[in-house]
Amino acid sequence: MSLRGRLGSLFKGRDEVNLTEGGIAKPLFYLSLPIVVTNLLQTAYNLADTFWLGQYGTEELAAISFAFPMVFLLIALGMGLSVAGSVLVAQHTGADEPKRAEYAASQTVTFSLLAAVLLGGIGFLFVEQFLGLLGASADVLPLATDYMEVISVGLVFMFGFFVFVSLMRGYGDTITPMLVMFGSVTLNIALDPFLIFGWGPFPELGIQGAAVATVFSRALALIVGLYLMFEGSRGVQIRLSEMRPDFSYARKLLSIGVPASIEGTGRALSVNLLLVIVALFPDTVVAGYGIGVRVFSVIFLPAIAVARGVETMTGQNIGAGKPDRAAGAANFAAKVMFAVLSLLGVVAFVAARPITALFTTDAAVIAVGASFLRWVAPTFGFIGIMRAYTGSFRGAGKTLIAAVIAITMLGVIRLPTAWVGAQQLGENGIWLAFSISNVAGALIAYTWYRRGTWRDADATRGPEADVAPAADD
Repeated sequence: MSLRGRLGSLFKGRDEVNLTEGGIAKPLFYLSLPIVVTNLLQTAYNLADTFWLGQYGTEELAAISFAFPMVFLLIALGMGLSVAGSVLVAQHTGADEPKRAEYAASQTVTFSLLAAVLLGGIGFLFVEQFLGLLGASADVLPLATDYMEVISVGLVFMFGFFVFVSLMRGYGDTITPMLVMFGSVTLNIALDPFLIFGWGPFPELGIQGAAVATVFSRALALIVGLYLMFEGSRGVQIRLSEMRPDFSYARKLLSIGVPASIEGTGRALSVNLLLVIVALFPDTVVAGYGIGVRVFSVIFLPAIAVARGVETMTGQNIGAGKPDRAAGAANFAAKVMFAVLSLLGVVAFVAARPITALFTTDAAVIAVGASFLRWVAPTFGFIGIMRAYTGSFRGAGKTLIAAVIAITMLGVIRLPTAWVGAQQLGENGIWLAFSISNVAGALIAYTWYRRGTWRDADATRGPEADVAPAADD
């Protein structure tokens, strides 16, 4: 069999897999597998920057540890709109309402790009003050600021690509975003060392070079994504005539998107506030924490991917009037992810030191990163449970429930535990807070889902109210 044939047998398109009929395991697998790959490629952006800047200097590595959470925060503030678009596209697709799906996608692109321009401007103006509040040292602050200024200017490209991925996923096409992401990541990885170290004809830009490589590669990916959505042959279509801002429709996007933004922002703020606690320790601890979090994010990518798959399956099955099938997808995903992530936790625990050593040669930083992984790895499986059920809440349009669970886990449990733990156990107390909150988050999500309150989500679609006049004509 040819390489193309082998790939085709693994990654099946929406037309080949029905999300609202038949078994659950196969469509969820085919929907989620490309998302796993896409998320791995997404993380490769961060890992490439972490790797090359780790070779460049410890201060640069610490600076990127401060910069990544701020990137996460800026994107999280606006990502609720893309979640709302994905949910609406999924529900309209499941209800066989293609015109409404197209209108939802077109309006989502418009308002998301406007939000990205606004957030990027705010980020650029206040980046130094924000990083200073996080506790960046005098040596690290200017480096992190240089990185974030470039990222803030290019936020519209980064955010726009995330919107493309979300809308295609809502339609049920997870393969196309994966392929576009592959090209973008390959370009970013190739550019990183040239721009950071000044290889060949390029100037030595240091940490700013990593940011330039990321923005440039994302800009090209967004151009490709917009072309595909306007062309409309590989997924949901957007139309220029339907992209004029419809502020009555914006209210629908915001009703779903604001809680999703609150959830994402809560996650981002927790990471940033944890940095305030971590910053009380030497730069080697900050750098080790940065590596540990990057590795941690790679390990639970399957959980995020399956949660996105559950979100789409829930949305389409809610739209099709099949809530029991939506619940079956969430329960199946929770069991599988608990098993898979628990196994990955064993691997991370045993190989904590060599994994950390891939990113730096500093022995003190390696020791910190390895300690982080050994404390957190035994609870990886619980992340899978929580992500599966919160994904189903989002797919049903119950984004507020998902937000409450995330904020409780992170703001009410993780942060206070980390603060107290840091006083009593040093940096190990922070790592312990991750473990406690992971278990608590899973228990809260499972208990809430069992109550069944998400079933009364008469799909947020509202057929008589959510499409501009004549959109269905």
